[in-house]
Amino acid sequence: MSALSGKWALVTGATAGLGLVIAESLAAAGANLVVHDLSAPDELADSLKSRFYVDAISVAADLSRRAAIESMMSDLRARLDGIDILVNNAVVRHFAPVEDFSPERWEESLAVNLSAPFHLARLALPAMKRRSFGRIINMGSIYSTRAVAERIDYVTTQTAIVGMTRAIAIETAQTNITCNALCPGVLPTPAIQSKIAACAADAGHSVEEATRTYLAARQPSGRFVATEGVGALAVFLCGPAARDITGAALPVDGGWSVA
Repeated sequence: MSALSGKWALVTGATAGLGLVIAESLAAAGANLVVHDLSAPDELADSLKSRFYVDAISVAADLSRRAAIESMMSDLRARLDGIDILVNNAVVRHFAPVEDFSPERWEESLAVNLSAPFHLARLALPAMKRRSFGRIINMGSIYSTRAVAERIDYVTTQTAIVGMTRAIAIETAQTNITCNALCPGVLPTPAIQSKIAACAADAGHSVEEATRTYLAARQPSGRFVATEGVGALAVFLCGPAARDITGAALPVDGGWSVA
């Protein structure tokens, strides 16, 4: 049996992109899944059950609202007696210079990207401590370590999530609970690929040429970060071999952070 068999993992923002890959990776490793989005992803839960022979349920919550988070976690305590693995993946981001940045969008980003992971962790920890097992993975970014123009909400919250990771790790260091952050570079997400396609059209270049140019300015590897690699690292962090890795912000960025 897998070391994750019988464990329940909650992945926020699980219906697409990296969240989906992490959910699938955990399911492939034997974990049961709670998959979250704004609308309950019932089809995803059914797919995980049929493909990986695990149990899976879907939940919905607006992570910008503390009451919605508390209601979701209360329901999970009643149904599952808590969760064993928490992956804080859901994120929002907006693009504007500081002086033009909407206060409403700023507040939304703080709520979803920073306050929601805090509330989810504080509500998950009692059951983890009772079971003497827990894994918290916060999804950071290359922008946890550096800045970029016109993305003040994302840079700020991704930097702060690393601080939160360290604080939780210190408080749980003498338990069998760990808290780590994964900090990917450029992933082949639909949003990034659309951005590259737009750059290609503006410059009159092929998408392939624009992709090479885009990546060359960022990742020394010259290629996208593989989402499957990030998913595999998340699985490793949840297993017994990673019990002494806590408080880490692990770059998965093709050398970008050290270039």
